Amino acid sequence: MREYNPKDIEKKWQDYWDEHETYVSKNDDDREKIYLLVEFPYPSGQGLHVGHPRPYTALDIVARKRRYEGYNVLFPMGWDAFGLPTENFAIKNKIHPAIVTKNNIKHFKDQLKSIGFSFDWSREINTTDSSYYKWTQWIFLQLFKHGLAYKKKMPINWCPSCKVGLANEEVIGGHCERCGESVVRRVKSQWMLKITAYADRLIDDLDDLDFIERVKIQQKNWIGKSRGASVLFKLEDSDEKIEVFTTRPDTIFGATYMVIAPEHPIIEKYKDRIENLDEINAYKEEVAKKSDFERTELVKEKTGVEVKGLKVINPITNKEIPLWISDYVLMGYGTGAIMAVPAHDQRDYEFAKKFGLEMTRVIKGGDISKEAYIDTSSGEMVNSGFLNGLEVKEAIHKMIEYLEENNLGKEKTNYKLRDWVFSRQRYWGEPIPIVECPKCGYVPLDEKDLPLLLPEVENYEPTGDGESPLSNIEEFVNTTCPKCGGSAHRETDTMPQWAGSSWYYLRYADPHNDNALASKEALNYWTPVDWYNGGMEHTTLHLLYSRFWHKFLYDLGIVPTKEPYQKRTSHGMILGENGEKMSKSRGNVINPDDIVRDYGADTLRCYEMFIGDFEKPVPWSEQGVRGCRRFLERVWNLSELVKDGDFYSKELEKSIHKTIKKVSYDYENLKANTAIAALMTLLNEFNQAGKITKEDLRTYLMLLNPVAPHITEELWEVNELGGHLNEKSWPVYSEDKTIDDVIELPVQFNGKVRFTIEVARDAVKDEVNKIAMENEAYGKNVEGKKIVKEIYVPGKIYNIVVK
Repeated sequence: MREYNPKDIEKKWQDYWDEHETYVSKNDDDREKIYLLVEFPYPSGQGLHVGHPRPYTALDIVARKRRYEGYNVLFPMGWDAFGLPTENFAIKNKIHPAIVTKNNIKHFKDQLKSIGFSFDWSREINTTDSSYYKWTQWIFLQLFKHGLAYKKKMPINWCPSCKVGLANEEVIGGHCERCGESVVRRVKSQWMLKITAYADRLIDDLDDLDFIERVKIQQKNWIGKSRGASVLFKLEDSDEKIEVFTTRPDTIFGATYMVIAPEHPIIEKYKDRIENLDEINAYKEEVAKKSDFERTELVKEKTGVEVKGLKVINPITNKEIPLWISDYVLMGYGTGAIMAVPAHDQRDYEFAKKFGLEMTRVIKGGDISKEAYIDTSSGEMVNSGFLNGLEVKEAIHKMIEYLEENNLGKEKTNYKLRDWVFSRQRYWGEPIPIVECPKCGYVPLDEKDLPLLLPEVENYEPTGDGESPLSNIEEFVNTTCPKCGGSAHRETDTMPQWAGSSWYYLRYADPHNDNALASKEALNYWTPVDWYNGGMEHTTLHLLYSRFWHKFLYDLGIVPTKEPYQKRTSHGMILGENGEKMSKSRGNVINPDDIVRDYGADTLRCYEMFIGDFEKPVPWSEQGVRGCRRFLERVWNLSELVKDGDFYSKELEKSIHKTIKKVSYDYENLKANTAIAALMTLLNEFNQAGKITKEDLRTYLMLLNPVAPHITEELWEVNELGGHLNEKSWPVYSEDKTIDDVIELPVQFNGKVRFTIEVARDAVKDEVNKIAMENEAYGKNVEGKKIVKEIYVPGKIYNIVVK
């Protein structure tokens, strides 16, 4: 047998799979389908890193196993290729983003093919292809026509470096997630998508999904549904009422001041009554420089200005209370106004302490001279008029009744979720298919005119004035109104990168359809996605956005299911050898090309699966890579042990059945690390036996194949095991052959395990007692004691009660 050399065999089998279309899935098929999906990558200039193959290999294992079990498997791949990183690279290096994208995709695809993934490349998609983004634009038009896409002037997060508006989700710790620049606030007219209209359904429908619990929790926390009351506070000497939402209406007796956002329209409306307007305006200018994150940080110095000349009336106490502005109240969240109850809220407490404001305890407990008393989920009401003596829950209910009876407020549900900012002032994105007409307003493009192509330009740099580079292309901007035929201007903002990734899984079902995003027949057959795996960093926003789009398409009758993904799992990150996150600046990035070159693709796949618990972050280890290579070399040498025989070796039969059972379970439960460990154990048994039959080898190679497809295909051919491995069926175990005849039985004294013994599985009590008595520890545990009772549960435990 020649020496194991991955270079000789891996390209051979990759070419064979391509030539024979081994992994191409069919839409018209009688077999049971399974749709397995991994997040399509952003094709950056750096190429794949070793984090990419981890989730891809995990689901590739499931895909390969399910094909052997007779399923029609859809396991596709594509490219999420619009967006800022490519455009920024293009600007820096003076290369058009379309060329950058094309080069990056070629490199990524070569890398993925070299690792041997069983993707169906006949369904490859690219979000920057006009045949794809035609349907992204089509979905946007439907959202617009149904009132879910609208334009609004609003303060936005602005990145001065990328020169682009950002959604709140794209601001991390007050910085642009793409370039790290500090984000500032700007008022801009933006396209918005009304995701809030689906807030309840996005929460409620999670109950029917097989998502890991932490994913469900993240989704619910982001939507932030809370129940409480809307309360109306009257502005003194006017008919003006300021609405406040509170989850704790029971504490209104303790509301001793009000805080509004610096942008609240009350300031402008009543500026003639404000005595310190210059101070107010100066504060507003300072706040405009801060991001939402900076404004709402809990651990920061509290700032604010009293609005002198305006007072508010507490609707329950009828007392005048001062009105303040402060940066920690945002106009875009809730109503832009809060009632402050400093005795029972730490942030209000710190604010009140700094500015010397009144505090009134309304729930018994704590020492408010030192800190706010916030343990108030239960407790007795005090200083609260008609609520005195009531428990908190009863007080909440009674206060809402009082507010409604006296027209001072009403019960209300509130959400943290905001509508989705859908405009980007950049070139490299999908053009928004809307025309602005002086007569007709915003008018959708006729659907027959889609796609609205992204114009080919030489200059794609941001304008610097907050407008998209498209605004400088007269032949693109100047057009006629689709409704009245008059002169009009095209929308020049482009869509965010989230757009193409919100529906890509649907296009895989029917990627070459020119007449629809996918045919009804294909969608009925393939959707929902049965199993979607991706990073935890995408389990909130990408998942939320794509679920929103899917529900909207379901309401239109375009898709047949309420939800896009039935099951969602997530993987842990691969860290550098030093346990830190991999990054170029730390110099600890591992290039998978180097591992494939030095050790082979099967070694890379095997190591990424053997490295540890799939859901947890794990450090890379070069020593671990070498260990997996040695394991595969030992598998290669199995050919030297093979004897004829289409049956299992008698001494190995039980171990083989147990391994089939364990490996089958582990692959389906993303526990490939323990499956590989079981295969290593069985390999040791093969070597100890000194010889194996062809049937022993067939089953072993099939079990290892999903992890290491190249070496197993080659060994199948070399050992003439019949046909090709990829045409065969998954091995089946017999349950009775997985049960050990001899088991390890714990022996307890007074309920505590003291030692174990080996007995026949069906041993009777007398036999067990005899073997136990031969153990040295038995005598120590009964010496000087009387045996009161013996409890024997066959196959489970032997307990001796002594006095």
